[in-house]
Amino acid sequence: MPIQTTDKIWHNGSLIPWADANIHVMSHVVHYGSSVFEGIRAYTQGEKAGVFRLREHMQRFIDSARIYRMPLPYTLDQLMEAVVSVVETNGVAPCYIRPVAFRGYGEIGVNPLKSPVEIYIANFPWGKYMPGHQGADVCVSSWNRLAPNTMPSLAKAGANYMNSQLIRMEAEINGYAEGIALDRNGYLSEGSGENLFLVREGKLLTSPLANSVLNGITRASVIQIARELGIEVIEQAMPREMLYLCDEAFFTGTAAEVSHLRSVDRIVIGDGTMGPVTKQLHDEFFALVNGTTADRFGWLTPVNVKVEEAEAVTA
Repeated sequence: MPIQTTDKIWHNGSLIPWADANIHVMSHVVHYGSSVFEGIRAYTQGEKAGVFRLREHMQRFIDSARIYRMPLPYTLDQLMEAVVSVVETNGVAPCYIRPVAFRGYGEIGVNPLKSPVEIYIANFPWGKYMPGHQGADVCVSSWNRLAPNTMPSLAKAGANYMNSQLIRMEAEINGYAEGIALDRNGYLSEGSGENLFLVREGKLLTSPLANSVLNGITRASVIQIARELGIEVIEQAMPREMLYLCDEAFFTGTAAEVSHLRSVDRIVIGDGTMGPVTKQLHDEFFALVNGTTADRFGWLTPVNVKVEEAEAVTA
């Protein structure tokens, strides 16, 4: 089922029709994967709507571009205003928001410096990315995450997601919802597009950024919520077998939100249901983003959108 479109897309400072957001086939990004992007959600809180951790997402967008020597001619505040503008113009909430910057039509060849930088920001309705309360059945992938000093894991770059595609396709072909990658040393890294958390004896465990892990915004949010709730958080390198010994496991991410795992490699985690620590974090996360508890962290940027029930479409 195709992604539901909206009316306008932000392009280099202007709002243009969705159908006009096109690039040339000889654009640098088509041949060499020279893009960085973000995934952001806007949630509804009753009759109001808010973009989740907009500042942090757009700062990571700028940081990713900086790593790849891709200058963005807009400030953080201007990019945040652009996101709010496109959401409000299209009048769609809840929604998924996709900012992307890439090297456009310029000089062919690996060197990107003579190709112009294009920036687009789109938004559209989107539903659940992972299975809901029943949990996801996942596997350990045969594909490792990229080694340090090969491709920068801290950059959310399009080229990095060729690795993610291999992980995800392998999992799906073999009957799993998702794959978990190991790093080059055989330690747990993350899913194809999600950060990974385990629970063991009431403690929350996650891999450090050094294990080829993206610095996830939802990951950081869950860690902050856990510490506020008095749950001990340990960031440490973990061997594969911890997946089979843990009491609970879940993914986090803008798309995945907080999604618990039912099994890994056909080995059931706990009793297969959402465990108590995962449920506490899951419920608190959604209470915050959906407005049933106060936004005490200041994570939601208000947008002026008439909230209506829209059909949720999964990509």
